[in-house]
Amino acid sequence: MKNKLFDITDKVIVVSGATGVLAGGVARYLADNGARVVFLGRNAQKLEEAGRFLEANGYDGLVCSCDVLDRTAVEVVRESVLKRWGRVDVLVNGAGGNMAGAVIQPDQSFFDLDVEAWNSVFSLNLRGTLIPTLVFGKCFESEKKGCIVNFSSMSAQQVITRVLGYSNAKAAVDNLTKWLAVEFAKKIGEGVRVNAVAPGFFISEQNRTLLTNPDGSLTSRGHDIIKNTPFGRFGESEEVCGAVHYLCSDASKFVTGTVLAIDGGFSCFSGV
Repeated sequence: MKNKLFDITDKVIVVSGATGVLAGGVARYLADNGARVVFLGRNAQKLEEAGRFLEANGYDGLVCSCDVLDRTAVEVVRESVLKRWGRVDVLVNGAGGNMAGAVIQPDQSFFDLDVEAWNSVFSLNLRGTLIPTLVFGKCFESEKKGCIVNFSSMSAQQVITRVLGYSNAKAAVDNLTKWLAVEFAKKIGEGVRVNAVAPGFFISEQNRTLLTNPDGSLTSRGHDIIKNTPFGRFGESEEVCGAVHYLCSDASKFVTGTVLAIDGGFSCFSGV
């Protein structure tokens, strides 16, 4: 008999931030593995590409333009999903990111922080996780089953210099993950699980100039990161997919409140 612990065929999986590098790669991977994936994002061009990807492969999925900070807009998406499939099985909260104003530059100190930019980054990452959970979590409450996978970061549990707003927000996402894992288990039941993945360092459009020079060589910050990563390299976007797959599947049905590092050993290395 075939072992179906990792089988996600026909699971309805909503992925926010699906126009980004990591969450977008995860969304496509899940679709390739038989899931009915809802691509949530704001980048019109990337959403069009996602739509072509679904059509070209004959996949049963949806592409929805949506701001995860707009609860009404997220509720509209939920109704579209329920109208099409009648349920939601998994929510992947991949929306998030950073912005220049919330980064303390090398010639600045904490006292130069742009508080408004800090607030925007905090809101995008924390409220952008909270609101979809409030909306799609109602499906899990009624069905007594479901799964949430949040996106955390290496900056949540240890100090990564300069990225104050992002670090603060992702630390809050870790806390929210654990809090909801307990809340849902006790008030809904063991059928609802909440976990997170914490990617290490991956090259994206947001951090490319922080980590690499125009010629592709490493910046001093890039060198520091590689030096403190036992694998000695940055991650590849597809290396997040397997962990998310595991957390979405029945293979992890006794796992909740966990933040799973995907970091090449960065989080366990003292640097010496």
